[in-house]
Amino acid sequence: MSHISAVPTFPAAKDCDPVLLGWMQGSPPPADKCIQFQDSTSYRFPQLRWSFAHQRQLVPTVVVTQGHARPLPASASELPDIQYTALGGQGGGDWANMMEASYTDALMVMHKGQVLFEHYNGVMTPAKQHIAMSVSKSFMGIMAACLVARGQLDAAQGVGHYVPELAASGFGDATVRQVMDMTTGIDYTENYADPLAEIWNHMRAGGVMPRPAGYTGPTHFYDYLPRVRKLGEHGEKFTYRTANTDVLAWVVARITGMRTADLLSQLVWQPMGAEKDAYYSADSIGTAFAGGGLNTTLRDLARFGELLRNHGRVGSTQVLPEAAVRDTFAGADPARFAPNGPPTLPGWSYRNMWWVSHNPHGAIMARGVHGQNIYIDPKAEMVIARYASHPIAANIGNDPHTLPAYHAMALALLG
Repeated sequence: MSHISAVPTFPAAKDCDPVLLGWMQGSPPPADKCIQFQDSTSYRFPQLRWSFAHQRQLVPTVVVTQGHARPLPASASELPDIQYTALGGQGGGDWANMMEASYTDALMVMHKGQVLFEHYNGVMTPAKQHIAMSVSKSFMGIMAACLVARGQLDAAQGVGHYVPELAASGFGDATVRQVMDMTTGIDYTENYADPLAEIWNHMRAGGVMPRPAGYTGPTHFYDYLPRVRKLGEHGEKFTYRTANTDVLAWVVARITGMRTADLLSQLVWQPMGAEKDAYYSADSIGTAFAGGGLNTTLRDLARFGELLRNHGRVGSTQVLPEAAVRDTFAGADPARFAPNGPPTLPGWSYRNMWWVSHNPHGAIMARGVHGQNIYIDPKAEMVIARYASHPIAANIGNDPHTLPAYHAMALALLG
C-alpha cells in the first residue's frame, strides 16, 4: 500500500476539542465562537467538530420516530489493548492512537451482541445524535433491498418506469439495480476537494449547503434530480455518486407512498428497538436527504449494525428479510469496482449501498465522509460503530488507521 499518499498536517484532535475551544458557548456566544449555516462556518474545520453533533440547530429536519427501546448491556470503560499497523507506513499503535489520529467523536465495539467498549469525545454523549453522512446511503440501500426481497420492487426495472419525472434525465434508462450498486453513467462528479464538483450543486439544491447571493438554481431535491444528464453507459463500472441514493429514495417513496423518515421508522427503527429518535436533514419541501442527512445516536448506529450481523433478526423476530441481508453481504463484482474504488479498498465491491470487503472474514462497511463508519465482521461476530469529524472529507484520511485497527480487533476476538 505504499502508493497511498501522506495525509496533510492538521491540529491534533486533542487540540481542537470543541468543548475546550468554546464553540457556541455563552448567551449569546462570542462572535468568534459562533457557528452558523449560512456563512459556511458549520462546515469549516475545526468548527465542524461541534456542528456534526448539532445539525438540528442548523438546518430543517424530519424525525425518524423510535418505539420501545431494546436495551444494550452496560459497556466497559477501558480502551481495548489492541495494536495495529497503519496502512502506507503512517504509524500505528493502540486504539487510543487510532481514535486520536482519526478524530473520533464516539465509538462502540460489540461482540456477540455484547458491548465491549463505548467511548465519547468532545460534545458527544450517549443521548446525542451525530450526522452519519453517507452511512445514510446504507440505510436507504437496505430498505430498497428489503422491498426487492419482498417482491415490491423489481431491481431490473428502469428508474423511469417508477418515476416518470426522471424518464428524460440521465437516470431514465438506468435500472434500479444500477442505481443501488452505483454503476450508473451520469454527468456527476463527487470530488470533495473540487469546489466545482457537481456534488455541491446537489447539496445547494437540497439546502444542505448554503446558496450564494443571487442563487437561481433548483430549490429542492425533486427539482434538481431530473436535471442530471447521462454521460457514458450504465452498468459498466462503479462510480460513487450521492445522486443515486436520492433517486433510489424517490423510487422507494413512489412505491410505498411513504416518506423516507417514516419508512425507516416503520421498517427498521421501531422493530430493532432504537432508544432515541433519529432525524434527517430535509430540503425546502420536507424531503429527507437520503444520501447523507441521517443523524443518530452512536448506540442506535451500533444496533443497526447488529441487526445486519444477525441476518436481519432481533432476538427471534425476523425484522428484515434474510434474503436482503444475504444479498448485501455477498457483494457485487470487484472488477467493476476496481477502476474507481478508493485505493484503500482493493478487491472490494459495492452492493445495496454497502461496501463489501470480500476478505476472509466477510466484512462489510457503511462509510461516510469525515470518518463515519459501521463495520460488521460476521466471522468475528463483531460490530463497530464510529462517529468522527476528521478534517479531510474523503475516507482516505481515516482508512489508514481505522481499517487495520478494526481488523486487528476482529483477530483478537477470534483468539
